[in-house]
Amino acid sequence: MCDARMWSGLTPLLADVADCRFVPLQEAHDRDGMRRIIDAHSAPAAHLVAFSLGGYLALEHALAHPERVRSLVLIAASAKGLEADEIARRQRTMKVLASHAYGGMAPSQLREFVHPDNMGRPEVVDVIKRMALELGKELLLAQFAASTARTDLLDRLPELRCPVLLVGSEDDRKVDPADLRAMHARCPNSTLLTLRDCGHMIPLEAPRALATALREFHRLN
Repeated sequence: MCDARMWSGLTPLLADVADCRFVPLQEAHDRDGMRRIIDAHSAPAAHLVAFSLGGYLALEHALAHPERVRSLVLIAASAKGLEADEIARRQRTMKVLASHAYGGMAPSQLREFVHPDNMGRPEVVDVIKRMALELGKELLLAQFAASTARTDLLDRLPELRCPVLLVGSEDDRKVDPADLRAMHARCPNSTLLTLRDCGHMIPLEAPRALATALREFHRLN
């Protein structure tokens, strides 16, 4: 559950080469609304850079509107549908959330998203905690519901004709790095970057490595 603060460590590093515009997915409470926001906020021929759930939605957008996507960067995002056990876990979580007060992200939850080496970095942890608390329970529930039923898009990756950069972490506990390797194998004209000592929140945890990769990717494409 993120807003523009997710990119706060990255965009200043790209200010000299890119006009970075945020797509405010947090303003939508269902998948159709998210798709409309992507349509409305994307340039007619965009270089899309997307993270996690946003990455899956950006992939959907690129497949549906290939003429509108010049390049695609997917960060900590899987093209796969969710396994049955993950769907069941999400449903249990939604049930608990709906019936209890929400005080933001607990330390145990943070450790699922952030690498241990980065748990002491306020520019990572404090940003995540503020986003979770300020965006609130209703949006969290809505995003859980909107993102649980996902079509597996792996077999559609060969349809992509734009350059694609896949960025993941070997230490990501939310997106299996094997998913990105499978995507790379199926995706024409793709590049795979796998980081280490970084959790799921790559734009906050590793902004310099990500900025370097984006500069090189767009220099070549």
